[in-house]
Formats: sequence, structure tokens, C-alpha cells
Amino acid sequence: MRLSLHFSPCPNDTYIFHALVAGLVTVPGVEPGLEFDVTLADVERLNEAASAGGPDVCKVSVAAAAGVLDEYRLLRAGGALGRGVGPILVTREAQRLEDLHGQKVAIPGRRTTANLIFGLLCRERGIEPRLVELVYDQVMPAVTSGDCKAGVVIHEGRFTFAEHGLARMLDLGAWWEVARGLPIPLGCIVLRRSLGLHWARAVNEAIRASLEYARTHPEASREYIRSHAQEMDPAVIARHIETFVTEASLDIGPEGEAATLALLAEARRVEGLGELPEDVFLRG
Repeated sequence: MRLSLHFSPCPNDTYIFHALVAGLVTVPGVEPGLEFDVTLADVERLNEAASAGGPDVCKVSVAAAAGVLDEYRLLRAGGALGRGVGPILVTREAQRLEDLHGQKVAIPGRRTTANLIFGLLCRERGIEPRLVELVYDQVMPAVTSGDCKAGVVIHEGRFTFAEHGLARMLDLGAWWEVARGLPIPLGCIVLRRSLGLHWARAVNEAIRASLEYARTHPEASREYIRSHAQEMDPAVIARHIETFVTEASLDIGPEGEAATLALLAEARRVEGLGELPEDVFLRG
């Protein structure tokens, strides 16, 4: 079986998927074996690809997954979920959230979980900023230059914004965690429903095996991760992986499921998509 596989060049994804794409792991009992045609792309490009029904297997923002549930099923492995890992709102100088009403705010894509969380908070406070969609690594430069009043930062930007002369206005992930009492689900792996449960389980197990290989052979993926990372500082890369690759990346677990379903429901409400289907997650 040969499948198209899309994920991001961010260290957490390249760490998880390296052994899989390098052919270093196999899934017992899966005949014929699994092979992948790999594409790496920015998170919003991944969201767009899944929305267009392109890849067989794709890493997407949980917010974007809400709109593709008719075509895709969520796998249990490979995602990013936790506490203290969410997007942050940055600015050049301290100010109130209310000051952003009518102002330009850079976001890393309309379909991202970061934008969904920011939008939920803004609606709660009655604030209507002017959103500017950018590739995630262009968000901080847009704020630094003054083109945008503030920006929603994801990925390694969570650790490096101060180096760009920016200040944290608000931790959007922390807002979600307090408001819902749940961890924040950032990204997940979706697989085309038409492939059936056999291949869904096989791919899920292959992702788990790849992550377990990365943990026991950390040196094997080092150059692959570094070659794709936006931030080349090894310390930042290591912190990125430590932050975004958690036990929930092996299996989402009950709390992770609850958090993901809550965010999916919010996304579908905002987009007017109706109730969630019953079989969102891979089972068994």
C-alpha cells in the first residue's frame, strides 16, 4: 500500500515521522507493507490540502479537522496536545486586548487552531480586529515592523518572540485551559475514511512505532529535523520537541479526546457545520 503523507517541517513532526519515512519501522501483520509519498508544508497549506481532499494521511490543525470529518477520520497517534503549549498573542508593547478592536492582527492562517482560539476570545470580549493571514514564520516580523498591531504566534515562536523585541500580551492556550478545564488540542493526524479501518489502524500503529523509535534512537533523526527546522538553534529545536511531543502523541487518551471533541464542536459551531459525527476517532 502506497499512501500520500503530508506533515509540517516543524521539529515535532519531523521527529515523529522520521523513522516512518526513512523506512526504519515496520508494522507486524501488515501485508503488503506501507510506503509513503511525503510532502512537507506549512500548517495552513496542510489545512488547505486536507480541505481539498488531497492527501491520504495529513497533519492538520484540530480547528481545520472540524471541516473535513466527512472525508477523514482522526487517528490516535501523532498529534500535538497538552497544557502550556498553546498559541500566544504578542505585540511590540504592553496593551489591553480591547485596544486591538479595528486593528490589524497577524494570524498564521484562518483554519489554524490558533486563529480559532483567538476568535473565540475576541467574540467573548466583543472585539473585532482586522485579521491578516500570513505564513506562521512571517507573523513576528509583521509585528516587529509595525505592519500589524499584534500577532498570534505558534510553533517555536512561543520560545523566541522576546528575541524579536516583542512582548507577550496574552497566552491564548492558557485562556482555553482555564475556560474549559481541558488541555489544548493543537494538531492531529487525519486519514481518508475510504481507506477503511484496516489501513487506519496500520498507519496509526506505524506512527506510534516511528515515535517510539525516535525516543530510543534520538541521534537517528537529528540531521533530518535540523535540515527542515525554521529555527536552527539546537536548544530551541530540543525545547520545541519536548513541548509539543507528549504522551498524547502516542495515544490521545480520554482527556485528549474530550479536549479535541470540545474544540471540534466550537469550530463546527463557528463555521455553521452542525453536530459532530459519532465516529470522529479511530477505535480499536
